[in-house]
Amino acid sequence: MQHLIELDHLAKSFGKRVILHDVNLTVNRGEIVGLIGPSGSGKTTTIKTMLGMEKATSGTALVLGKKMPNRLILGKIGYMAQSDALYESLSAKENLEFFGEMKGVTGKKLHSEITHVSRVVELTDYLNQRVSGYSGGMKRRLSLAIALLGQPELLILDEPTVGIDPALRRKIWKELKVLRDRGQSILITTHVMDETELTDRVALLLHGDVIAFDSPQKLEKQYGVPTIEDVFLTAEKEEEQNENARHH
Repeated sequence: MQHLIELDHLAKSFGKRVILHDVNLTVNRGEIVGLIGPSGSGKTTTIKTMLGMEKATSGTALVLGKKMPNRLILGKIGYMAQSDALYESLSAKENLEFFGEMKGVTGKKLHSEITHVSRVVELTDYLNQRVSGYSGGMKRRLSLAIALLGQPELLILDEPTVGIDPALRRKIWKELKVLRDRGQSILITTHVMDETELTDRVALLLHGDVIAFDSPQKLEKQYGVPTIEDVFLTAEKEEEQNENARHH
């Protein structure tokens, strides 16, 4: 199985509103794929439809070679949603223990993993605090730590670095690269354009379509611009011109 994620002509409408028009995307073993697009372009819907939380209107989504939704597969991936699904009345450590055991990580292994992931997201000193007292950024960090538990072969992270300071963001990316080099795969959505430079391939999502999908370097070369942010702005402009041309 080469592709850990394979989206084939995925479409999703809510009534007459088309959110995903025709999304084609793959994630291979041992690579970081970034999914970027303006707010409302369908990034979260892509992920929810891929995981079977929303029913696709048409097209297929395979995750780890299986058609979604599939409960067994969900246990094998590290998923971090855009909104934190944490038990507020428990401490961070209790949250990590609970989710770790749900993923089948127990005993000494769970203990050492909790130590490691807490260090990555810099929550070691706050593990025994109740999550209800956490700031928004701390909750994001805990959600990321939970996703990393169990060393899943596939991580799906929806805006993991929102509200996280730049120094810690850099550290988190360093860890993601370590995981990738170990053969784990990561699909990440982000608003932070300079983060997309750190991906192996980046997909630009606009009006429910993936309008470009390649390595950041190749896209920059293709569009003749220095950064992914510029690629995005250029692609967006071209897309709008095409859109206008179609209507005239």
